Formats: sequence, structure tokens, C-alpha cells
Amino acid sequence: MNVFSGAMLLAGVLALTGCDDAPSSQEQVLSGKTMGTVWRVSVAGVPAERIPQLDNAIRQQLQQDDQELSTWKTDSALSRFNQYQGTQPWPVSEGMADIVTLALRIGQKTGGAMDITVGPLVNLWGFGPVKAPQHTPDAQAVAQAKAMTGLQHLRVIQSVSGQALQKDLPRLYVDLSTMGEGYATDHLARLMESQGVTNYLVSVGGALLSRGHNADGRSWRVAIQKPTDQQDAAQAVVDLQGHGISTSGDYRNYYELDGKRISHIIDPATGQPIQHKLASATVIATTALEADGWDTGLMVLGTEKAKALAIKQHLAVFLIIREGNKFVTWSSPLFKSFLVSQDKA
Repeated sequence: MNVFSGAMLLAGVLALTGCDDAPSSQEQVLSGKTMGTVWRVSVAGVPAERIPQLDNAIRQQLQQDDQELSTWKTDSALSRFNQYQGTQPWPVSEGMADIVTLALRIGQKTGGAMDITVGPLVNLWGFGPVKAPQHTPDAQAVAQAKAMTGLQHLRVIQSVSGQALQKDLPRLYVDLSTMGEGYATDHLARLMESQGVTNYLVSVGGALLSRGHNADGRSWRVAIQKPTDQQDAAQAVVDLQGHGISTSGDYRNYYELDGKRISHIIDPATGQPIQHKLASATVIATTALEADGWDTGLMVLGTEKAKALAIKQHLAVFLIIREGNKFVTWSSPLFKSFLVSQDKA
């Protein structure tokens, strides 16, 4: 998976906090690389001597997730399913079944805009493990790739003996990179809880989730980045209130081909990279996985359809839209309850 981060941690949260049976400890920040992006874990109230063990547990968890969901590793669980050319049920883990179940549900609610079977098109346009094309794919190549996609060709089977995925197109190729960051972020949150850590902010790429407070005893806050190449430019600041957040944007992962800018976000309906004025979509939800599933679908839909769907589905959504040489923003009614501040420029 190779998805670039669209949200960033709000700087300036380092402070002292007290522990019952240990000397005061600063906020500890751990970070590294996974799934073609970066991960970051901030914890408060954790003694320094526990940090190496926590760091090791985090890396093991992320390695497991990558080994399950990666389309870049030929021996991952997902790659083995994609390589399978049959139509019989293929046993998968409970976690894999859960992520696909949610993906299919969001895909249906977005009218197919969020489609995890879009892998052949992602590869065709050079955003998967296949090398980027030298020239713009022609209509025939796009049509051939589209013929191998479609949510209706994939289903999840739940039974007393376990879970399985089943495809009725032998060459169906599932790409979970649109939700992998949220999936891994939620796993980091569960890991923190299992380790007795109650004050944390965890992130993988553009998906984040928080619980408790930072070292200052305040709620964790996250800055939504402006859609520019400037890393630390904040468009808005939100208080997560224990929720997950994810941002999808067209301004980081792209390349130039035949004089055109090619976005990594592919519209399943056309088979083409998106070409509209919506620059980024941020979603706040109960879990990072759910937020990560919705943001890509909203980006594919474009501004007006994204607004309508956010209101219909009662989603907490923040959109940044291009208007000429400037950006304008839109917030759904539910999102405004999380908003701390916003740059009006």
C-alpha cells in the first residue's frame, strides 16, 4: 500500500504528566514506516522504561497487518486471494472479513464510488505494485481493466467454521489500500488498551484515533492540512473526542503523464483518475477504519454529491474545494461539533 498522509499531528503537545507509582513522565512519541507511509504513536503517562517494549509490540502489530493486507507483498494474505483464479470460498481471518464487509457496505452507500475491486485500474494507472505506464492508457486498456472490477462480484461468507471471501470473477483483484491505514490505526488503538495505556494518539498515514488526554491533561487535537506541499500548514483544527479521523486528498500521491496530472484516486465508473475541484475530504467516525472507508468514496463523488451524501448519512465531513486560485471549505452539521478553529483564508 502506498497512500500519502493528509492529516497531521498538531505540534506543541509535549508536557509533563503524573503517574501514580512512577516519577512524572513526558509525552513519549514513537514513529516509523509501514505500508508505504509513516506511523506515529504519542502516549502520555507511560514510564520511559516501558517504551522499548511498547515500540516492539507496535512494530509487530503493524508487520502483521501489512502481511495481511499488502498488495506489494506476493505472499500476503490478500495477495494470495488475488492470485487465486477460482470461484470457491477462500478462507480469511476475521479481520479481513470485517474490513471487506465494511468496504462493501460503504461501497453500496456511495453508489460504487468506494470500490475495493478497483485494483486492476489502480495498477493500470501505476499506483499499485505494477510499474507506472509510459503513456496514458487507451480506452481499450481501461475497458479491459474495468471488466475485471465490480463490488457485485465479491462477497463475504460467515459460517460456524469461519470466514471466507468469494469472487465470481476468477481474476477479480481486491485492493484494500483505501482502508488499510484505518485498519492498522484501530489495531494500534486496541494494542494501547491491551497494554494498559489510556492516553494516546495513534496514526498510520492519514488515519488517526485518540483516547484520553495529552501530557497537558487536554484532549488530543489534530490539524487538517491545507492541500499544498507545505507539510505544516493547517486548514482546521479538531478535537477528536475519542474518535477516528481520516483524510483523502489528490494533492500528494500523483504524477505527470503526457502533460497531465494523474491522481491516485480512480473513479470506478469511468476507470479514470478523478478530475474535479474537490481537493480533500476528511471524515470523523467512531473508528479510523470507518473514517478511512468513507473519505475515498467522497473524494470520488466530487463536491456536490459528497455534500449530499454526508448530510444523508449523518457523517462528520470536512471538504476543501478549489475555486480558481484559492480554496474554500465546507463542513457538515455533525463535523462542526468537533471543530476547534479554522483558517478562513
